[in-house]
Amino acid sequence: MTELFLVLGFIVLVAIGVPIAFSLGLVAFVGISLVDALPVVVVFTKMFNGLNSFVLLAVPLFILAANIMNHGNISQKLIDFSLSLVGHIRGGLAHANILVSMFFAGVSGSSQADTAGIGKILIPSMENAGYDKETAVGVTAVSSTIGSIIPPSIVMVVFAGITNTSVSALFLAGIIPGVLVGVAMMGVVVYYSYKRNFPKDHKIDYKRIWVLFKDSVPALLTPVIILGGILTGFYTATEAAAFACLYALIIGLFVYKTITWKDIPGILKETLLLSSLSLFALATASALGELMAYYGISTHIANFFAGTSGGRPVFIGLVVVFFLFVGTFMDGIPAMILFVPVILPSALLLGVNPVHLGIIVTMTLSMGLVTPPYGLCLLIASSISKLSIERSFRGALPYFLVAVGVLLLVAFFPDVIMAIPRMIMPSYF
Repeated sequence: MTELFLVLGFIVLVAIGVPIAFSLGLVAFVGISLVDALPVVVVFTKMFNGLNSFVLLAVPLFILAANIMNHGNISQKLIDFSLSLVGHIRGGLAHANILVSMFFAGVSGSSQADTAGIGKILIPSMENAGYDKETAVGVTAVSSTIGSIIPPSIVMVVFAGITNTSVSALFLAGIIPGVLVGVAMMGVVVYYSYKRNFPKDHKIDYKRIWVLFKDSVPALLTPVIILGGILTGFYTATEAAAFACLYALIIGLFVYKTITWKDIPGILKETLLLSSLSLFALATASALGELMAYYGISTHIANFFAGTSGGRPVFIGLVVVFFLFVGTFMDGIPAMILFVPVILPSALLLGVNPVHLGIIVTMTLSMGLVTPPYGLCLLIASSISKLSIERSFRGALPYFLVAVGVLLLVAFFPDVIMAIPRMIMPSYF
C-alpha cells in the first residue's frame, strides 16, 4: 500500500509541474521517513554517495564548455559554416540546423545546450525565411538529441560511471548512431522540402566556404582534441571535460575575441544553475534507489527482465520500450541511476555487450527529450517559438520517428556501431 501511495505521489508531483529532481527527492524523503528500518539520514548519505565520483565531475565541466561556446558566439561560427555547405539546397536552413547539431554535439555533450544555443538563432531564422513554426521547432528539438549521442556525451559519462564501462569505447560507439540519426532526419527534410516547397538560399562560392571553414576550425577541433586525448590515455574523460572548458575559453577570449573577462561570472552562474539541476536529480535518484531496493521494486524489475523468454532480441526490445516510457517523464541521468543497475545483470547474462547496452539506453533516453510531458528539448524549442507543446510535438513527430528507426537498427544490429570501437580498441573487446 505504501509503494502505491509513493508512486501516485510521484505521478501527481510530476503532473503539477514540480521539477523531476524535487519530485524524486520528496518521494525518497517521505518514503524513507515511513520506514522504521531506514533512518532518515540515509536520504542524505545516499545523495552524497551518489555524487561522490570523479567521473561525474565531467557533467558540470561539459555544461560549462557548452555555455562558453554559446556565450562566445562559437555556435554562430558553426551555423555559418553549415549554411555555406547546404544552404543552397531546398530546405537548406533545416539541413543546416541538423548539420550544426552534429557539429555542436562534438563540442558540448549536452542536448539542452544545443537546443538553447542553436535554437535561439535558427528557429527565428527559419520562421523569417518562410518555414512553418512546427518544422522550425521540430527539426531543432529532435536534432538536438544528437548532442547526447555523438561524443562527448554527458549521459554516456554517467553510464560509464554506473557500469564501470570504458568511456572511450562508449564515445567511439556513439559516432555512427549520431551520424545516422542526422542523415535520416535530412532524408525527412528532403521529402518535406518538395512537398511544402521549403525555401533555399543562393549558392556560396568555394572561396567563401574555405574562409568560413578556417573560421570554424578552432571549434571543430574540440571533439578531436577531447577524443584524441582520451583514446591516447593522455587524460581521463573528466580531465578532458576540464580541458574542453579551458580550450573553449582560450578560443573565445583570444582567437574569436567574442568573450570578455566580464562575461565569465555570468557564464559560471548559468553553469551552476544548469548543472545543479542535473546533479541534484542524480543525487535524489540515488536516494530513491535505496527506497526501491527496500521495497523490492528493483528486484521485481530485474526478475521481469531476467524472466523474459525469447533471448537477447526480446530483452533488447523490452529495454527500448521501457526506457522510451521512462524517458517521457524523467531525465536521462536519474533514469540511468535508478534502472541501469537493475537491468545490467540480465544484459550480461544474455551476452549483451555493456557498450552496446549503453548506446541503446543513451539513444532511447535522448528520445525522451522530445516527448511530452518531460521533453525538455521540446519545451525549450517551443518556448523560443512561442508555440504550444501539442503543435510542437506534431512538428517533431516525423523526425522523432526516423530517429526511433535508427535506434531500432542500432539495437538489433550491434555490429553497425561496434565496428569503430573494435577496430581502435581491440584489446578492450
